[in-house]
Amino acid sequence: MQTLCESTLDLATAAYDHYQPAGEPWFHKMKRGEIMRIIDLEGNQAVDTIFYNADDTAESYSMSDTLQKQGGIYLSTGSILLSNRSRPMLTIVADTCGRHDTLGGACAAESNTVRYAMQKKFMHSCRDNYLLALAHADNGMGKRDLVPNINFFMNVPVTADGGLSFEDGLSAPGKYVELRAEMDVLVLVSNCPQLNNPCNAYNPTPVRFVIWNAA
Repeated sequence: MQTLCESTLDLATAAYDHYQPAGEPWFHKMKRGEIMRIIDLEGNQAVDTIFYNADDTAESYSMSDTLQKQGGIYLSTGSILLSNRSRPMLTIVADTCGRHDTLGGACAAESNTVRYAMQKKFMHSCRDNYLLALAHADNGMGKRDLVPNINFFMNVPVTADGGLSFEDGLSAPGKYVELRAEMDVLVLVSNCPQLNNPCNAYNPTPVRFVIWNAA
């Protein structure tokens, strides 16, 4: 799936505007009807994201439900992000990148070791970022709450033999994706710190989150 669609929203009317430093976590609540734009400021920066029902965090984004329902493995305009209870959590309403990954998962000490080298095990990872953000939130969430995530702007094509290939990104400076919340959601982000992956040209960069109030 690759469905390019420009937004009609004006940055000047946004209610919230946040610049997220390279390699750092972010945790935010969105209310139903709000629209969030994620902007890839310098190009090909993976934004690893998990969504939770803000009123019941046992309900979270489900990669399997989402892909099964839409009948495709990539996310773009029109994709409805379903929960593990098969309920709509968010809808992608605009997208100038065209394709986002939800198969490659988030980097961790274990994947750093398997994909790269033993000495890479202790490099900072998205899993570390998630746990750091949850610890600071002090809301009772932790390791048990981590589920498969979306990698916005990340290019992970499926090979002919069914494997995954981590390739150069398809995004570029200023590309963005917009999502409308269909319920109150918690947004858990790791602005990926990975230094070994060609998807971000081995160079983590900042991103920007802009949110508009519900219409």
